[in-house]
Amino acid sequence: MTVSSATSAATSSTTSSSSTNSSMGLTSTDFLNLLVSELQNQDPLNATSTTDFINQLTSYANFNEQQSINSSMTSLASSFSSLVTLNSVNYIGHTVEAKTNTAELTGGSATFGYSLTSAASNVSISIQDSSGNVVWSGSGTGNAGSNTFTWNGQTTSGTQLSDGGQYTIQVTATDSAGNSLVNYTTMTGKVTGIDASGSSPNLLVNGVPISASNIIGVLS
Repeated sequence: MTVSSATSAATSSTTSSSSTNSSMGLTSTDFLNLLVSELQNQDPLNATSTTDFINQLTSYANFNEQQSINSSMTSLASSFSSLVTLNSVNYIGHTVEAKTNTAELTGGSATFGYSLTSAASNVSISIQDSSGNVVWSGSGTGNAGSNTFTWNGQTTSGTQLSDGGQYTIQVTATDSAGNSLVNYTTMTGKVTGIDASGSSPNLLVNGVPISASNIIGVLS
């Protein structure tokens, strides 16, 4: 007897289970019902061989073990997320430096940083608002390694912008041959809270969500 015919015979006994767990796919109860139905409906003159039956029982054991592993992994992922959230609490109140190119204008200024692979002969910086408009542009230092740039919140024409907006830094740094030397950009700010609304928690650094994995230094 084939599994397909056993499935038909088992339909009435598994309808309730299937409808309840349709989003989960085949359950261990469904699997056992298929085996029992196969035994009840098999042809006595052409019964399932012992080897085939043992193979099916082995498949069930493997299936059941996989279900258990999946459940354990889900529980582990939930526990890990809680642990990350708990560890992130330790950052609250501290001033940190994090890899990102976005900062919120706070107290009339925003502090950015950028890392260069080697000394640059030409460094230009632009600050863009959340709509992508360039509000300030100028030059920056070109030291190998870390460089700091504090923007005073003013446009190129000298207009002071209001606190609260998020701004993005764009750094272009090249050597004498025109090769790019920018490694990454950073922002500096105080951790004010934790955003746990997503799949993994983020630190709120001056209002900007930052993954804890992007924190490269605690300054105070």
